[in-house]
Amino acid sequence: MSAALIDVRLPDGSTKQLPSGASALDLAAVIGPRLAKAAVAAVVNDHETDLMAPLRSGDRVAIITVDTDAGRHVLRHSTAHVLAQAVLQLFPGAKFTVGPAIEDGFYYDFDLPGDRTFTQDDLALITKRMTEIVEQNQPFVRSEMSPREALELFADQPYKCEIIQRVTAGNVDAQDAGEVAGGDSVSVYRNSDTFVDLCRGPHVPSTGRLTHFALMKVAGAHWRSNEKGPTLQRIYGTAWESKAALQEHLVRLEEAEKRDHRRLAVEMDLLSFPSELGGGLAVWHPKGATVRKIMEDYSRERHQNGGYQFVYTPHLANANLFETSGHLDFYKDGMYPPMEMDNGTYYPKPMNCPMHCLIYRDRQRSYRELPLRLFELGTVYRYERAGTLHGLLRIRGFTQDDSHIFCTQEHLADEIGSLLDFVLSVLRRFGFDDFSYKLSTRNADKSIGTDEMWDKATTALRLALDKLGVPYTIGEGDAAFYGPKIDIDVRDAIGRKWQLSTIQADFQLPERFGLEYVGADNQRHRPIMLHRALFGSVERFFGVLLEHYGGSFPTWLAPVQVRVLPVTSAHEAHVAGLIAQLGAQGFRVDTAVADEQLGKRIRAAKLERIPYVLVVGDDDVQANSVGVNPRGGEVQRNVSFTDFVERLRADVHEGSGR
Repeated sequence: MSAALIDVRLPDGSTKQLPSGASALDLAAVIGPRLAKAAVAAVVNDHETDLMAPLRSGDRVAIITVDTDAGRHVLRHSTAHVLAQAVLQLFPGAKFTVGPAIEDGFYYDFDLPGDRTFTQDDLALITKRMTEIVEQNQPFVRSEMSPREALELFADQPYKCEIIQRVTAGNVDAQDAGEVAGGDSVSVYRNSDTFVDLCRGPHVPSTGRLTHFALMKVAGAHWRSNEKGPTLQRIYGTAWESKAALQEHLVRLEEAEKRDHRRLAVEMDLLSFPSELGGGLAVWHPKGATVRKIMEDYSRERHQNGGYQFVYTPHLANANLFETSGHLDFYKDGMYPPMEMDNGTYYPKPMNCPMHCLIYRDRQRSYRELPLRLFELGTVYRYERAGTLHGLLRIRGFTQDDSHIFCTQEHLADEIGSLLDFVLSVLRRFGFDDFSYKLSTRNADKSIGTDEMWDKATTALRLALDKLGVPYTIGEGDAAFYGPKIDIDVRDAIGRKWQLSTIQADFQLPERFGLEYVGADNQRHRPIMLHRALFGSVERFFGVLLEHYGGSFPTWLAPVQVRVLPVTSAHEAHVAGLIAQLGAQGFRVDTAVADEQLGKRIRAAKLERIPYVLVVGDDDVQANSVGVNPRGGEVQRNVSFTDFVERLRADVHEGSGR
């Protein structure tokens, strides 16, 4: 009698026949040995699962390979388990908490007995033990049990017990969901007789697949990000599909360290974070402020030419405003504490949009005024946790280039399309040309409004992306509480992705604020509100630019475009005349007088990454020429000053697009 067969469907619509009880790994092997070798997990009927899970007839199956984002996520989460296994073996009494995969890596948080902290020597010891576990090729084996059985299994691990109890009570947050599936059973994974961890999976088939990893650093953390909770030790690591990919990542990290905007800001005298201000707050020095002003002036010019109207709003508002907008219901944890005044409770504003709604509502509006595009460089304040602060990239006080467009349903598609074109043109002007897109959809538990409103808004954004003809991902449940959004990421000079611009379609705030316009039918209608931040925040965009260019801003953005150096003090009067001529034509120029050796002054200018360093000696004074030392280029002697000015003008105008 022949063995029973099952039919499974592949992503391209074709089917494969397999023996009953066959797994996704068996399917991969039938398709081809290269696929089987690269496979780490599978998607069965839209759910990720282990390769060894048995398939059923009629299943829709896609194989996840290790060289994809989803595959690397599985690889990194599996490596986090091995990290926890090694730590528990090497440090008796250690308690383990959660160990998720993150972008480019993973981490695991531990509570060590006493005042013990991990050291760099410990990381080397842990790495050695992890390597031994990998070499043993231990299989990852999934099982499910009741919450009571799980509590018994993890009786000596209080953090795991807390997760189990939260899941049992139905109080599951994103962190818990990543650790363990909810319901009547709890899922766990073993990869040895002595190590077991809570996890929803999937995992690679065995530890032998985890050969290319590195532990990076130790940091402090708090349980559930609660600063009043237990202090934990967090070990960060990275894992990749090949030795070459790992090495490429480590080289990229070295380059990223060189480009760290916090270090460059000090080297180039751009800005600082005085401790007297408190965490997450910066002061801008003259050179940094110059670049910021250029950015903001460019933004203002583009918005003015794009039909926007400029507005200004205050830095704080009565609590009633944020109750109306919904921010106190959905965003209070990210707001600064309230201030009690004689006429009510006030909050520093976390967003500009509620105040723009008040501007719209101040008088009756006609359909003839729409779309109404409001623009503000508005400073907002958000209470980011101390452990999350990171220079300008995660800051507590920042300025958004914030636009809110009020339009009709008929305008919606064209406005979103126009916004996408606007955003991309500005990002390209600042030197970005590699974009990716994400459409974030509703989280029903953390949002307001009707399904119909959300469907209309989501469909409008989806159609705009389709019309643009670009691939995009879906961020299930990642939308703002008031509407779906398109996030636009850019890839920088060393391949890192940054989320910068966002476009959000909002049917909710116009409803909550009672916004109306009188239509052509002489009836009152509700406008639709589009939120759009292009830089995201001026501060974060500046930090990303600084790292993207490694401090070497294009000439149009550079705080100092030209430094003119006299060889000796005898040439300083002539240099002053050249500086006056350049300044009169709008160029940013300075000098360093001849009280130090010329070579030292040139090196200082290069450290500041000034685009052009001009040197003036005896022959130059007589011939009205200069020696041109361009950033990253060959030195040129006896260049006519007039010719250099034309070269500089062309460089600046080409870069700025003006």
